[in-house]
Amino acid sequence: MANTSFSGPVRSQNGFETISVNSSTGAVTVGPAFSSSGVVAAPVSLADANASLTAAVNAGRINIVPNGTQDNTYTLPTPVAGLMFTFVYGGGAADATDFIINTGSNTNYFIGGVAFNDTDDGAASVVFSDGNSNSKLQVNVPAAAQINVLAINGTNWQVWGSVTGATAPTFADQ
Repeated sequence: MANTSFSGPVRSQNGFETISVNSSTGAVTVGPAFSSSGVVAAPVSLADANASLTAAVNAGRINIVPNGTQDNTYTLPTPVAGLMFTFVYGGGAADATDFIINTGSNTNYFIGGVAFNDTDDGAASVVFSDGNSNSKLQVNVPAAAQINVLAINGTNWQVWGSVTGATAPTFADQ
């Protein structure tokens, strides 16, 4: 399909949807919708398994992390400036497992940190990446968590958010 340019406003009574088409199967994936309610993007329930995330399915949406039966690693795609992922722990109690957000390479590292609220002693702190190679963020046995990851360019990911639990999150290299 060709691109179309307009010099005036484009109007729709029922909104707009963004889609992507799988070049092999032809399967259509619906992305965020633009309507009178604003940008509407349904949340994604992540699998209780290791998974590679995609911009088409996971970016710009809330990614709900399950109360896992194992430690799950969610690998981000290659960073493109402006690509954003939000992870929210969705369990109804403190998890007995961890979730890991992985950039896939130490050259695509995290910059920033996350607030940590310790349920054992009530202490609050901030855990920072080293800002030069930490490509994994491990959220250890969360009771609650919201992690935001934003590609600030074609190399690095800005990270911020908060974790509440008994064990502090950790940053590490591959």
